[in-house]
Amino acid sequence: MAGATALATLGAGSALAEGKAAVYDGKPVKIGQGTAHTVVRTGADGAVSAIGVVFTESMLDGLPVAAPGTSPHFPYVLSMPTKGPKSVIDHVVIDWESVGHPPPQVYDVPHFDFHFYVVSREEVSKVRFNGPDDSAAPEQQPPAELMPAGYILPPGTAVPRMGVHAINPAAPEFQKQPFTATFIYGYYKKRLTFVEPMASLEFLKSKPSFSAPVPRPAKYSKSGAYPSRYRVSYDDAKKVYEVMLEELR
Repeated sequence: MAGATALATLGAGSALAEGKAAVYDGKPVKIGQGTAHTVVRTGADGAVSAIGVVFTESMLDGLPVAAPGTSPHFPYVLSMPTKGPKSVIDHVVIDWESVGHPPPQVYDVPHFDFHFYVVSREEVSKVRFNGPDDSAAPEQQPPAELMPAGYILPPGTAVPRMGVHAINPAAPEFQKQPFTATFIYGYYKKRLTFVEPMASLEFLKSKPSFSAPVPRPAKYSKSGAYPSRYRVSYDDAKKVYEVMLEELR
């Protein structure tokens, strides 16, 4: 699976079956000097066991840099596999934050936001705000059962064509530790619209083998299987990275 040619072949939606277990791949998208694509994996029972993004090592090279006065934010839309079982995820957007984003001293380093949307692209295009602080407005605050315990939705996290971002203030990056990887929940008008692993460029280049539990809310706005764990890892044999939502239930 080294190189874009092999990924393009894999990305055609092929399934590698072993019994009932299978892997379904979405169409590769060029990012940097490499490619990224979505993946849905099923277990021996045929049920979806993991949802994620796989990208080549070369994706981290040749990333765009914003010209003076232009946006340092670069989004890349990834479609879900056309074959195989459907999951709760409608599409994925990899956002390359070339200079990071607020809050300062936390996420203001080059990093990737992996937005796994549970709503359609059309719905995302209709997300509107008057300003970043709209995330604190009552009409944006989701009911308690849709928020994981310990998460908060502070002002300053409303982003048009995206949503408002709920953070975990107990996460290491809010305890004066360097930001490596974290997990965010996103909402719009009180509904859950995305789940979001984040990872810094520096952390990815360290070729990590990282996994952590995902705090879960009591309920979800859309029925389906959601992650209890997420993983950010590098496969040295295949020379690819994986950002996966796992232990779905």
